[in-house]
Amino acid sequence: MQISSAVRPFEVLLAFSMLIQTLEYLALRKAWSVQGLWSWPLQRSDIPPGTVQQIFDVVFTDRNLLGLLLLRLPLLLWLAWQGSNLGLAIFLFGSHILMLIRWRGAFNGGSDFMTLVALTGMLLACLVQLGADSQLAWRAGLWYVCLQSITSYFMSGWVKLMQPEWRSGQAMTIFLNAAIYGPLPLTSVLRHPWVSRLGAWAFISWECAAPLALVRPLVALVFCAIALVFHFLVFWFFGLNRFFWAWMVTFPAILACSAQQVFW
Repeated sequence: MQISSAVRPFEVLLAFSMLIQTLEYLALRKAWSVQGLWSWPLQRSDIPPGTVQQIFDVVFTDRNLLGLLLLRLPLLLWLAWQGSNLGLAIFLFGSHILMLIRWRGAFNGGSDFMTLVALTGMLLACLVQLGADSQLAWRAGLWYVCLQSITSYFMSGWVKLMQPEWRSGQAMTIFLNAAIYGPLPLTSVLRHPWVSRLGAWAFISWECAAPLALVRPLVALVFCAIALVFHFLVFWFFGLNRFFWAWMVTFPAILACSAQQVFW
């Protein structure tokens, strides 16, 4: 996949991922309203008193926040249908930053970070286009997304490798016992020590080998296919649907950058 052919899949996947996020925020409207569990009057205490807090008091009223989310819906559909432009990139980037502030840094952890990475890559591409051709601009943007994604996989694997619970396979059982379907049945094959150890080392090896995805397009394709299965399993067992889509947004960038052959 070349840079030019990766742009539209990247934009469409980003739009779809953010549509899901926006609809989730709207579904939780009662929870973040002034009478809800996550009301702004409660969460505003994290921001020092002053002008900044007063500005956010206006931005994060129930009415204004609802308007911001509703405005994102048609703009994300535009992104999927017509592609990006500088104004759209600035708005989506800014609205995502506002949502991170509203949720005290992150609503869904790593998926929010990876969405920010994708938006930064798109914004970077739109800015570079002000003084360079589109091909160079998107090369810069997609390389940013690719390197951030590859690094996230590698660091995740490295952290697991440094923990004895992961090397022994115990962490696999601990995590699966905390899944949305409850503890594993006593007869589950996933409770067998050799199975959990094999699974743990498979994840560790795959994540630590993430930089090899940039060696050849075929390697990148295999890596992304495994990542697709991995994130689906995370969604299936833990309900983290945002992770599945947020990281899938980065796959066109990984595939396109692997074909650039800049490291050999």
